[in-house]
Amino acid sequence: MQDARPPMPSLDLEGARVRLEELVDRVALGELCQSFYALFGIAVRIYSSDGALLADTSSEHDVCAYVNSIAAGRAACGATVSSVKLTEPDETGMSVHPCFTGNAYRIVAIEYEGRRIGRVILGPFLPVEVQEVPSSFLDLDPSIDPERAKSLLVRVPRAKPETISRIAKHLRSALDLILFSGHKTLLTSQMHLASVRESYRELEERGKKLQEAFDKLKELDRLKSNFLATVSHELRTPLTSIIGYSEMLSEGIAGPMSAEQTEFVNTIHEKGNQLLGLIQSLLDLSKLESGTMSVRRETLRVEDVLGEVMKTLIPAARKKNVQLKLDSNGTLPEIRGDAERLRQVFTNLGDNALKFTRDGGTVTLRARATGRSGDDDEDGFALLAPARSMIEVAVMDTGIGIPVAEREKVFDAFYQVDSSSTREFGGTGLGLSIVKRLVEAHDGTIRIDDNQPRGAVFVVTLPTARE
Repeated sequence: MQDARPPMPSLDLEGARVRLEELVDRVALGELCQSFYALFGIAVRIYSSDGALLADTSSEHDVCAYVNSIAAGRAACGATVSSVKLTEPDETGMSVHPCFTGNAYRIVAIEYEGRRIGRVILGPFLPVEVQEVPSSFLDLDPSIDPERAKSLLVRVPRAKPETISRIAKHLRSALDLILFSGHKTLLTSQMHLASVRESYRELEERGKKLQEAFDKLKELDRLKSNFLATVSHELRTPLTSIIGYSEMLSEGIAGPMSAEQTEFVNTIHEKGNQLLGLIQSLLDLSKLESGTMSVRRETLRVEDVLGEVMKTLIPAARKKNVQLKLDSNGTLPEIRGDAERLRQVFTNLGDNALKFTRDGGTVTLRARATGRSGDDDEDGFALLAPARSMIEVAVMDTGIGIPVAEREKVFDAFYQVDSSSTREFGGTGLGLSIVKRLVEAHDGTIRIDDNQPRGAVFVVTLPTARE
């Protein structure tokens, strides 16, 4: 019979030998043997290459039960079974082993890709040429009844050699298909497992590299913060002296000066103060990043903080001819916060608004109480929570405004909307970054809205004090 099987995949995967019990499902193998036993009545046993029984449909024939009732018969039967198990098929893949009772066994090799991975034992069956009870059976014990032995022997299924050969070939073909399917599944699972292991190894390697990069960046960030803090501190000491001496010169303590000299000294004093503000911003940013900036909370009123901010901003507003307004109804609930840090927040926002507002414009600081439910629970439970009072402070200007695409970026450290060397408005890009961090340190939020018809609105939302 011509073998029409498809090409088989290799048995080896990374040099490992595949065993029969790894390729077949025990239940499916048992069902296959049962179907052959039901068709031909001949018992089928399947063994792995190391002698493990994988499937068995045998049942004890009457003649076998008769033999096992005799002591000599039991010994002879056990020797025959052991010999059958140890018999290797010949080069054709099939061998016949006779039994002393006249029955016979057919041993069939299970081969896959030229490699023997198991055996099939068919039988016992009675060859058609056996008509009488052989002497090897009768000579076991004088008590054996020849007539009874013959009547029991003929009950064993008879088969011609060619019939047994066809049964064996059909069984091998069916097994080949099962083995092929099982091997494909095994290879697929092993390849998938190998792929998963390789992917895991790559991910683990990438994770280590990312962790190393993260640690390096973290160390660089720490060194940068330390550098900024050290340099800023060392710069502030001599700069304070420069500002102090320029102030004394402008007041005439060292003697009278000409108008031109006074102008020069005032410029030195003004630029020194600007540089001192930059250094202070760097120090604040360094403290915020390292988590060393303390926020001393106390119960306070937002109107009082905004009033002090207004006093600070009035000189700059008059110098730029910008109208400065405070809009508050005076009945706002108290909040818990650090008055000094909040003054820093609103002074920074006010300075920023004045800087981008042209001559004749308006900057307004407006405070309102608003209601916000619970903690803004995203799962909808906030609908059931009690309303929580919030304070919104808006710093509004009529300046150039901020494009929508830039509104999130302006809170990044050192970010400038106009980063060109010829930009009209100065600044370091640190103010809004510090403002955002200080607001968040007070459990608040900050956002940017449009100010129609022009300008920008920075809205700071802070929780009220809880009893």
